[in-house]
Order: sequence, then C-alpha cells, then structure tokens
Amino acid sequence: MPTPLEQWVEEVARTTRPQRIVWCDGSEQQQQEVVEQMLRDGSTLRLNPQTYPNCLLHRSHPNDVARTENVTFICTREKDDAGPTNNWMSPAEAKQKVGGLFSGAMTGRTMYVVPYILGPVDSPISKVGVEVTDSAYVVASMRIMARVGKAALDRLGRSADFVPGLHSLGDLNPERRYILQFPEEKLIWSIGSGYGGNALLGKKCFALRIASWMAREQGWMAEHMLILGLEDPSGKVTYMAAAFPSACGKTNLAMMISALDSQGYRVWTVGDDIAWMQIGRDGYLHAINPEAGFFGVAPGTGPHTNSNVMAALRRNSIFTNVGLTPASEPWWEGMEIDPPEGLLDWKGERWTPGKGPAAHPNSRYTVPANQAPHISSHWEDPSGVPISAFIFGGRRARVAPLVYESFGWQHGVFVGAMMASETTAAATGAVGVTRRDPMAMLPFCGYNMADYFRHWLEMGKRIPHPPKIFHVNWFRKGADGKFLWPGFVENVRVLKWILERVQGKGKAAETPVGWVPTPDGLTLDGLEVSRSTMEELLRVSPADWTTELEDTKKFFEQFGRRLPPELHEEHSQLAQRFERRTAVLK
Repeated sequence: MPTPLEQWVEEVARTTRPQRIVWCDGSEQQQQEVVEQMLRDGSTLRLNPQTYPNCLLHRSHPNDVARTENVTFICTREKDDAGPTNNWMSPAEAKQKVGGLFSGAMTGRTMYVVPYILGPVDSPISKVGVEVTDSAYVVASMRIMARVGKAALDRLGRSADFVPGLHSLGDLNPERRYILQFPEEKLIWSIGSGYGGNALLGKKCFALRIASWMAREQGWMAEHMLILGLEDPSGKVTYMAAAFPSACGKTNLAMMISALDSQGYRVWTVGDDIAWMQIGRDGYLHAINPEAGFFGVAPGTGPHTNSNVMAALRRNSIFTNVGLTPASEPWWEGMEIDPPEGLLDWKGERWTPGKGPAAHPNSRYTVPANQAPHISSHWEDPSGVPISAFIFGGRRARVAPLVYESFGWQHGVFVGAMMASETTAAATGAVGVTRRDPMAMLPFCGYNMADYFRHWLEMGKRIPHPPKIFHVNWFRKGADGKFLWPGFVENVRVLKWILERVQGKGKAAETPVGWVPTPDGLTLDGLEVSRSTMEELLRVSPADWTTELEDTKKFFEQFGRRLPPELHEEHSQLAQRFERRTAVLK
C-alpha cells in the first residue's frame, strides 16, 4: 500500500503531468546530475574550478529577483485568522484560482521530489517537509539549505506527518505568480517564480509561515532570528538570538570576527536567519537552526564586513544574479575588489561604469553552513542551545539609540511589536521607506499578528528563565547623514554589554524606553569614537519618540480588539514616562 507521501506525489503528478519523476536521495552523484541539467538549461554557469571549486552562477529571469509579498497569501478559512498584515485568500478560492495553473504545468519537464528535514537529523525539534518542483536550481539549492534525501525519508517512514510543498516555475509570468500558505492544512503552493524566498519552500514558507502557526498550536516559537554564541574570557559561551529585517546585517552579525578577540570575546555561529525554540528541561528556551546553509545577500559582503562568509563561499556554493569576471569568478559591489575590465553584469551583459550595479542589489549566495570558519560546535546539537538574550533591531537613521534593554518580558514584547525599519532590496517595492516590522516577522507570520503577540506574552509566562530582551540600531546617522557607529566587527562591543546585563552587571542609565548604557558602559578601547558621538548614539529624544508613539498607535489600531491589552498598556506607560521626563526638564 502506498505511503501518504507516495499518494500525494502521485496526485501531484496526475495534475502537473511531468515527463519523468526523480526522487532526490541527497547523494553527491545525484547532485551532479542536477547540476548538469542546470547547465543544459542555459541559465547557470560553472565558476572557475581552481578558485571556486564546485561553485555555480545562476541567473534568474529579470522579473524574478526578490520575494513578492504582494502575491504571497495566507489561506485560512476565516479572513481574520490571517490578520490585517497578511494578504488573504480563502482556501477554496485559492485552489480554484491557482489550482488550474498547475494543470499540465510540468509537461515535458522533470518533477523532482525533495524530502528534507528542517533542523538536525536527530533533534526532537526538527520537522520533515517534502517539496515537489520542476526547477533543478531549487533542487540544488535545497540540498544546501536542508538535510535532503534518505535521512528525511527514514525519519518520516510511513507517517503522514510532513509539510507538503508544491512548486512549479510555470511560465514565470508575474501575473500568474502566487505563493500560497494553507496553515490549517500545513500545505504550501508556489507557482511562477524561481527566486529563493518564493521557491525554496523549506525556507520562509515552511520554516516561518507554516511553522509559526504550528508553534502557536504546539507551544514553541518559530522566529526570523539569527543564533550566535558569545564566548567570554573564561571560555563560557552565552547564546543570543536576534531579529532583523532581511538585508539588515543578520548574517554579518551571526558570523562576525570579534573586534575584542584579543580580550577573549569570540562569536560562534549557530544560525543566520531562522530559530526554532522550545522550552528545555533546564527552564531555558532552547534554539535550533532549522537550516543547513546560508542564503545571504551578496552586495555589501566583503572581507571587512564578513570575512567568515567570504572564506566559506570559496567552494560548494551557488551564486545568484551576481556579476561575472573574465576569470569566471563572481563579483559584486562591496567585495572590495575593483571591477575588472570585461566584467559581465547579473544579466550576462557587458558592464560599464554608469550602467548601474553589476550585481543585482538582492543578488544572493547559497553556501553550506558547515563551511563557516566559526561555526559553533553545537550548531547541530539535537537539544539546541539555551538562549539568554533576544535582540531586536532595524535600520533607523534616527529615533532608536545604539542599544537599550527592556524593563521586562512584557515591555520587551512591546519593544519587538513596535519595531520599524527602512526597507531594502530584499523584497520588491520602494527602498528606504520606514515600515513597521514587528519582530522582523511582518512578511513571515502565518497568522494574525495580534495572536502572534499574544503567543509571545503567553510564552513569557511559561519560560522559567526567559531571555532578557534588547533593541539595537547600528544605522543611526548624524546631521551630516553619515553613520555614527562603525558597525560590523565593532558590534561585539554592544554584545559584550548585553552579556554583562545578562550576568547582572553592565553600567546602564534608566530612560523612558529602557536601560541604555552609560557613556562609559561600553568597552571602547582602540575605537575612535568621540564622547559627543557616543552621547548622540545613546540619546533618547522625546521629540522623535512622540512621532514614534503616534505611528505605533496607528499600527496597533488595525488589529482592533484582537490586540492584547498588555500592548496598549505598555504604549500608555511609555507615553507617560516621556511626559514625566519632559515635565522634569522644564
């Protein structure tokens, strides 16, 4: 008798009518067969085998270069369960409207069946998914990003406990492009796009949108967070998880070389994008990285900003929409290498100065996590790593100080809920526009965010030793429009202060928004930052926060009575603290 997985695959094949079906076993031999297919398709090239062994350059269609949030839908039976921040379509309408697009979509193509595990193979926190796709690029990328093949099938057995994901390139017409999540059915459909976030269904679609729904049902957390370990001079490692919107430096922070290495502070990478967390027997929240690779933004990545990832990328990697040098090596803005004569841009056309960037602003690299030089020895620990601090942050030219600590869990949830950031090229739409992005989950929460906030509040009551909650802002600017903080390797100085606060130490001053380091609270040895600059970095301006409070109130209003009253309470208390401060200053 066929297994539930086999039955589903047969059903999909009847609809999509592929020329042949290939079950992916995760082997190197099969991976090379997939690569050969990519090369035959004409959109993929091998890179220099001497300098970039087993590396590929893939060029996607020019209209298919980023996540397309406008055609990403949460398909719940009740519209209010999806909430006002998600696009909603009823399951019946979605299947009627989009189901027809899958009819015969794989005619003449190969249908790949990709079983995968999100998380360490033997972890009780891990989950099984299966993606069916007609894209060889997706197959090759998924093998890097997840544990693919036999291990997944062995874990699944004859069980029906897997998340099915159906993907087809279709005709790549944006008018027939849909990314659908059916959280009540634990089902994913994607058609019309080959871009990573739209097509690698184990990533945002499962690991965040579907998993966030599952986490609320089952009492755990699925978050858009990096995971790092900060080692102190005693050799003890303290783990932190941090949420930033896409292209705001998550990977750089997770993989950074510490500027305080000589003092014994080192950063160890566990994950750069997603964290799944459950309460451990020790009363701490334990996190695993559900992914097996890094899918990062290339432009701006270089020896200065992230030397660890630059070293990792030199083999077994896939580059998407970057430039190509005459030596068949990848090139992008920010590599700290001058563009060579004869450079081709991301479309394969000859690049010249003034033509625009050679690499697409959202060009990507996909690289195995175990190639990172500072990967943590516990990154695949089945029980996960204990989290002592949550860090929220985004791109803010003003308003938010360099770092501050919340007054407690409920206030920390409010800090995360009012997060905002200036948009980047990671998603389609205007760049540089400030938008609310609670916990960096606005594009990825699989249900009503008011219920998501409630889940956070309830989790805080259940965790015996909840993480302390902080907010950071590496992107504050001065009057001249330049960044005030050097960032990158120097961000460890902020992590050190966070560690000290976790340990019950660390100099801090109370402000209306939370605890902020005193001017001498951060370790600034060897850093040329003036006292006046530090004062500006740590300043909390009532005028700026008045606007922030008004914008946050408007954002909260869209959730109506569904919004937890605790957030209204925190909003009111923040306003009152500023009123009292203003009265004292007068």
